Amino acid sequence: MSGRAEDWPHFLGPKQDLHSAETGVDLNFPETGPKILWEIEKGKGHAGPVISDGKVVFIHQLDSKEEVRCVKAEDGTTIWKHDYAVDVAQSYGISDTPRSSPVIDLETKQVFTLGNDGDLIAFDLASGKIKWQLKLPKEFGPSPLFFGYGGCPLVYKDKVIVNVGAEGACVVAFDKNSGVVKWKTAHEWNGSYASPVIGQVNGEDRVYVMAGGMVKPPHGGLLCLNPADGKIDDSFAWRSTNFASVLGACPVPCGPNRVFITEDYGLGGAMIQLDSDFKMRVVWQSAEFGCQFQTPIYHEGMLYGFGGNGGLMVGFDVNTGRMMWNEAFYKTTIPWKGRDIPISLGHAHLVHVDGAFLCISENGSLLRMKLGQGGFEILAKARLFYAPETWAPPAISDGKLFINQNEMESRMICYDVSGK
Repeated sequence: MSGRAEDWPHFLGPKQDLHSAETGVDLNFPETGPKILWEIEKGKGHAGPVISDGKVVFIHQLDSKEEVRCVKAEDGTTIWKHDYAVDVAQSYGISDTPRSSPVIDLETKQVFTLGNDGDLIAFDLASGKIKWQLKLPKEFGPSPLFFGYGGCPLVYKDKVIVNVGAEGACVVAFDKNSGVVKWKTAHEWNGSYASPVIGQVNGEDRVYVMAGGMVKPPHGGLLCLNPADGKIDDSFAWRSTNFASVLGACPVPCGPNRVFITEDYGLGGAMIQLDSDFKMRVVWQSAEFGCQFQTPIYHEGMLYGFGGNGGLMVGFDVNTGRMMWNEAFYKTTIPWKGRDIPISLGHAHLVHVDGAFLCISENGSLLRMKLGQGGFEILAKARLFYAPETWAPPAISDGKLFINQNEMESRMICYDVSGK
């Protein structure tokens, strides 16, 4: 049993900041990786799992259907599942598989899922009973999206907030118990693949939304909204003029009145300051801190993330915008089937747990690291598998590490890091 166990109800973690308060875990794994507790075959999809009350929920695509499945965290056996038909298309050679992770409301024990075609469903976590469901295009009209709906819902008090991206309904708040619309916010920007997050501005809660869409000419950027009524305080344009650009990395609150935004099509990243009138301005910006859909992590005055597609890890000072260091790990190898293969992080993700950082690369390598202003130290490394497109961040709960392998024998894998 871990020293302290914690649920993982959102793909960005319990507080939407990629941090876990779990303690007592054993992350000193060998190069073959931690012990596999269980694994189950699954369909395609880039959405990560969420965990609460010993239950793991994930969404994936099976042929022409999407399935939401709930399994036992202890052994992976199915508790309930629900599927429905979807249209499977492709853009730029990439299939429209689910990208929006489920979200568990710890207060009501409901699970909210947003499917690729805009199926917004509220399930009872224990039974899988559908509490309410809506088809977003039917309710609000179409949204111009490259790969279908992809941003995760945000549970805030009595609301579920979604970047719908339709005309007259850029962001919509639903009553989490009934699905009734509580407010609807219009803006010319559309739906993106970044998920809304909550930040603190002038002592009040605000919703940060990166909105965009598949439109010519491209438009999009950051919206700051009041979650009580959906009123937009301010907007800040931040998107490349490249038509094929997408906004996929979530906004990263960096303390009160500050939020970091990033894209990977030329502009890079920017630290935004909100003044006493909730108006936005740039504090600093860097074309070198451009993340495509890997959300950076803020920790003790530093921002860590991955610039571009090549897996260049960067560390930036939050206050000055100075790059303190960068590393591509090209000389770091891990054995795989008799060969020493260099690490290629690609679209990697970082989470912080029990005093260190875990990094999952897009092709299945796992690192445990110590990160700081002066650089990095690798504490453990492993090759879990060798397959592309592992794009969801890892999830950790109750001494278990959950990884979504998307390609080449797609699996949901649970590793034992309890230290038992």
